[in-house]
Amino acid sequence: MHFRRQGTPEEGELVFCTVTNVQYNSVFVKIEEYQKSGLIHISEISPGRIRNIRDFVKEGKMIVCKVIKIDRHRGNIDLSLRRVTEMQKRNKTDERKQEQKAEKIIETLASQVKKEPLVVYKDVASVLLPKYDMLQYAFEDVVENNQSLKKIGVPVEYADKLEEIVKEKIKPKKVIISGTISLSSFAENGLDVVKNALQVAESSHEHVQIRYLGEGNHALEVEAKNYKEAEKILKTVLDSIEKELSKDKTSSFNFKRKEKKD
Repeated sequence: MHFRRQGTPEEGELVFCTVTNVQYNSVFVKIEEYQKSGLIHISEISPGRIRNIRDFVKEGKMIVCKVIKIDRHRGNIDLSLRRVTEMQKRNKTDERKQEQKAEKIIETLASQVKKEPLVVYKDVASVLLPKYDMLQYAFEDVVENNQSLKKIGVPVEYADKLEEIVKEKIKPKKVIISGTISLSSFAENGLDVVKNALQVAESSHEHVQIRYLGEGNHALEVEAKNYKEAEKILKTVLDSIEKELSKDKTSSFNFKRKEKKD
C-alpha cells in the first residue's frame, strides 16, 4: 500500500504492524502506516502465561496492535496485541481492504491518463488526505453526497475521470431493517382496514417494502443510507399503521424486529 500517515500515532490508536524480530521477552515491529518501529513486551502479547512467544507471533506476520505508550523524546512506541478485540481487528482489517480498493481506483486512473500510479497517487492524496484522512472516505463522499473532486482541489486532469471511476467501482452504502408485522381486525370490514393500513405504510416512504407472509403476518423491509435514517423511516411506518388502525377499536398490530446476524 502507498497509504502513509504523517507524524506519530496517538495512544489508544490501532495500527497495522509487521513483525520484524522476535526475542525471548519482546517483539519488534514496523508500524506500517507511520513507517516507524515499535515494541511489544511479552506481557502484552496474550493474557496468561506464555511459554513460547513464537506460538503467537512470527517474523513477517502482519498484526493489528494498540498503541499504549509513546516516549516522544526517545522515539519509543510501546504496543499491545492482547488489548485488541476481535471486533477491532475485523474493523481495522476491513478499513485496510477498503483503502486498498481505493488505491486500485487510483491505478485505474493512472492507466487512463498514462502516468505512473505512484505519481498519480501522490498528486491526488496530497489534496484529499488532509481533508478526509483516508482516500476511501473521500470516494464515499463522492458516491453518497455527489461531492465534486474538482471543487476540493483535485487536479483538473484527474477530477472528472476519477469521479467516473469511483462511481463505477463503489456502490452507495445501505442498511436494511427488517421484521414481521402482525395485523388483525375483527370488524366487519376488517380485511379492508388491514389492507388500507398497509397501503398507507408502504406509501409513507419510497424505500419501504411490505409483502404478505400468511396468517395475518407481513414482512417489512426499510432501506436507508444509515441506521439513524432507517430507524426514523421505521418509526414513520409503524406510526402510520397505528394511526390507521386506531380508527378501528377491534384491530391490533405488533412488530417483531428481525435480529441482525454477524
